[in-house]
Amino acid sequence: MQLHISPSLRHVTVLPTKGVKEFIKVKAGTRKVSYMTVLYSFLFLAFLLRFIFVLTAVDTIDGENKCSTIGCLGKRLGPRILRRRHDSSVPEVIYQVLEEPNSANEIKPDPDVPQSLEEFVSQMKETRPDAKTFAIELKSMINSLEERTRTAKIQEYLYRHVASNSIPKQLHCLSLRLADEHTTNAGARLQLPSAEQVPCLVDNSFYHFVLASDNVLATSVVAASLVQSSLQQQKLVLHIITDKKTYSPMQAWFSLHPLTPAIIEVKALNHFDWFARGKVPVLEAMEKDQKARAKFRGGQTAILANNVEKPHIVAAKLTALSPKYNSLMNHIRIYLPELFPSLNKVVFLDDDIVVQTDLTRLWEIDMKGKVNGAVQTCRGDDKFVMSKRFKNYLNFSHHLISKNFDPEECAWAYGMNIFDLYAWRRTNISQTYHHWLQQNLKSDLSLWQLGTLPPGLIAFHGHVHTIDPFWHMLGLGYQENTSLADAENAGVIHFNGRAKPWLAIAFPQLRLLWAKYVNFSDKFIKGCHLRAT
Repeated sequence: MQLHISPSLRHVTVLPTKGVKEFIKVKAGTRKVSYMTVLYSFLFLAFLLRFIFVLTAVDTIDGENKCSTIGCLGKRLGPRILRRRHDSSVPEVIYQVLEEPNSANEIKPDPDVPQSLEEFVSQMKETRPDAKTFAIELKSMINSLEERTRTAKIQEYLYRHVASNSIPKQLHCLSLRLADEHTTNAGARLQLPSAEQVPCLVDNSFYHFVLASDNVLATSVVAASLVQSSLQQQKLVLHIITDKKTYSPMQAWFSLHPLTPAIIEVKALNHFDWFARGKVPVLEAMEKDQKARAKFRGGQTAILANNVEKPHIVAAKLTALSPKYNSLMNHIRIYLPELFPSLNKVVFLDDDIVVQTDLTRLWEIDMKGKVNGAVQTCRGDDKFVMSKRFKNYLNFSHHLISKNFDPEECAWAYGMNIFDLYAWRRTNISQTYHHWLQQNLKSDLSLWQLGTLPPGLIAFHGHVHTIDPFWHMLGLGYQENTSLADAENAGVIHFNGRAKPWLAIAFPQLRLLWAKYVNFSDKFIKGCHLRAT
């Protein structure tokens, strides 16, 4: 094709290259165009072409996955502006293979499946498979790794379950030695407290603390830390409640290790007249709960035999087998008004805490007519521990829960609580507790997570006074992110969780705060090979 332009720039003639005489004549405007205008136009076009060439070259060097130039940026933004998408470079067959449901054979372990990314890459380089074979091999490797991970997690949960719920032989040894001492040594069978101190047990001018436990060593640490941290030791009364089998070892320990001038009372549940009279609602609920748990949770063997459940579901079912969920020690706090009818206020302590400040100052807190003084667990610097709301404990997919409670309401903690028993006796808290235990049994244990805190959140709803977080620091038994400095500055530290400080799975740096209240040179401690580390 040939192009002819007339000298006056009024005609442009296009002639075919094959000699055909036909031509196209284009008439330009009547306005004259100077040669300088044409020259500048050609210069501009020449510059523009060079600019486009440079951008294209740099874009090619960058590759498809980088976007460091205007040209590449335009290539990325252009389709979006025009509402178009680039075609994916991943073959569709790969998506098809990966989205197919796993068959039973794919889940079973296969020795030929690569066990690492390095092996997979090496195999792919060697065989050079097509896209479908590549996807099949990739899926097999991922399935194999997922199954190995699942098995490892379940084994971890099983070992933790056994470690946290079994009685260490050292603690068992301590109980046996103390029980033997109780039998052979009259000094280990002292009346606690002494006869002249008995009136103090019902005197509201004293500071009364209550602790329920069947663990002698843990109780000894709570008692020692409470008394040593107090500025008014002579005004302290610690009421220790235990079960029938632990009463003798517990009495022997505190007979032989008095914490004078503080007053210690050791009492078994069967010593309380209130428990001996008639039916105790929570005992009936516990019996039904145990049967329901066996029916709906299954035994340990059945739980581990399930090959499809996710590890966290298996962990929850193993937790359901924990003996503490069928222990009356966990429910005893709901009966404080009946157990101590003459007292107006008590502080209830769990056996996995350490007291680091004078707790008699808790009596100075104005409860404003509320029953339960507790630390809230939805606010704090530690987002892992202090982020608990009602939705973390109660099942809001159940209509009984969703219609009565707010999922975003802040939760609070057991472990160190001030209970105004005088105000409590004017409420229906205990009846509410029993009512919801029955509702949970009727709902196949589906209203809340395991433990006594969820029904406590319900029973004390509207009766909680928030106290300063200084008084109660949580989480030392299930996460080690707590700094030693922060823990040392708390009034009470709580080893809630599996990693109890008397177990081998405790966090070593945090266990030190508990171990300093254990006299490892004591003949009973030393004789049972209990060590500081």
